[in-house]
Amino acid sequence: MDTPVLKKKLGLKERYAAMTRGLGWETTYQPMEKVFPYDRYEGIKIHDWDQWVDPFRLTMDAYWKYQGEKEKKLYAVIDAFTQNNAFLGVTDARYVNALKLFIQGVTPLEYYAYRGFAHVGRNFTGEGARVACQMQSIDELRHYQTETHALSTYNRFFNGMHHTNHWFDRVWYLSVPKSFFEDASTAGPFEFLTAVSFSFEYVLTNLLFVPFMSGAAYNGDMSTVTFGFSAQSDESRHMTLGIECIKFMLEQDPGNVPIVQKWIDKWFWRGYRLLTLVAMMMDYMQPKRVMSWKEAWEMYAEQNGGALFKDLARYGIREPKGWKDACEGKDHISHQAWATFYSFGAAAPFHTWVPKEDEMKWLASHYPDTFDRHYRPRFDYWREQAEAGNRFYIKTLPMLCQICQVPMLFTEPGDATKICARESDYLGNKFHFCSDHCKEIFDDEPQKYTQAWLPVHQIYQGNCFKPGVDPSSEGFDPLAAVLDYYEVDPARDSLDFEGSEDQKNFAAWRGEASSN
Repeated sequence: MDTPVLKKKLGLKERYAAMTRGLGWETTYQPMEKVFPYDRYEGIKIHDWDQWVDPFRLTMDAYWKYQGEKEKKLYAVIDAFTQNNAFLGVTDARYVNALKLFIQGVTPLEYYAYRGFAHVGRNFTGEGARVACQMQSIDELRHYQTETHALSTYNRFFNGMHHTNHWFDRVWYLSVPKSFFEDASTAGPFEFLTAVSFSFEYVLTNLLFVPFMSGAAYNGDMSTVTFGFSAQSDESRHMTLGIECIKFMLEQDPGNVPIVQKWIDKWFWRGYRLLTLVAMMMDYMQPKRVMSWKEAWEMYAEQNGGALFKDLARYGIREPKGWKDACEGKDHISHQAWATFYSFGAAAPFHTWVPKEDEMKWLASHYPDTFDRHYRPRFDYWREQAEAGNRFYIKTLPMLCQICQVPMLFTEPGDATKICARESDYLGNKFHFCSDHCKEIFDDEPQKYTQAWLPVHQIYQGNCFKPGVDPSSEGFDPLAAVLDYYEVDPARDSLDFEGSEDQKNFAAWRGEASSN
């Protein structure tokens, strides 16, 4: 009888190869380039897909084990938070408006990313890239679910969180994040990875998750903190995929360098414009602030990003074209965005307010060169008007940038007193932009961006009213008709925080919780 021979256990590297490269095969009845046509048409040249390396070497069986353990811990905290009505422990009901903006504008992006990575993974010839995209796709779906579950506690008690998927498709300012991912998803697979995995995940994601989750903890919101840190451990892998993707392309062929550089220029700027909403949340929507947007930018962009682009210089990559303008904008964009939302607050399903005096002192201390000079005077004036019973709302519609779809609220580099506006002519039409960088993106691919669905244009064309609405009828109120199309209740979801149902309810609940 033969002596049984135990098979040698595979090491981590060999196991990873078996569970990724071992899952693929060369097609025979159809050529590989026909089965995977889209990883070539962008001009990126890949000579050896086996050079793609996932530094984590994570296999699917290990992935499910780690994620399962994280889910148990996450939902235990969320359940305890819900059962104990811990939402009453947040600093101020104004804080909940930051969560409204998060679930309206950020959570749906997780679902877009889930679909995007599932689609992109199918289009890579290399098995390693396909497996990496599959795992990230599952991650993104998990993030969408956990964020929705964690914030569902607040949805039970506060307005403006109940209709987020519907609003994401219709509400004017939510076209900013929506257009970012639709732009990325309609690009080729390598451009998608540059847009999402590198420019957003690696360069910019820490500006969203780390300061915002720290702010949630500082404001007593442990439910949000828990899902944030649970997601952040996944983001570490996503960031690694992002840098691996860029280096892989750059190392495969020198002809890839100019293509990748153009994408980095484009997607850094698009991501930076998207983060305007995050800047506003950090500086104005958290009653207790951990750090300013300016400090976060200096830490996570200038220091970390600066070191990154120095590292990539050996491949021939420089910092993005918009880098210097973005670094100057750290002193301005949060104030300019909040002023815009305060003015257009009648058309947004969350509440706004004039910052209190102690909050303006904090802003002045963190923006010593700009806040008192450019922004405090308008807030002081608006406060005086509101106290005199003259709280006003702009009921006309702002011009939008054709690319980033942010209202034209940004100022000229070097001159914070002048609105930045650019334009291009294409096929007999004039298109408008908020910056030189958005204009350059349009001029490079005008046939793509002329198709942008701009909410303001659609409203003026009458495409944002419910069927049967007659704009020519006597006494027609276009804002009311648009809000009805959005399914936003202005008596509950929008307008000023002072006097809102959220403010009154929270004060009553806190009183009941602290007294007999």
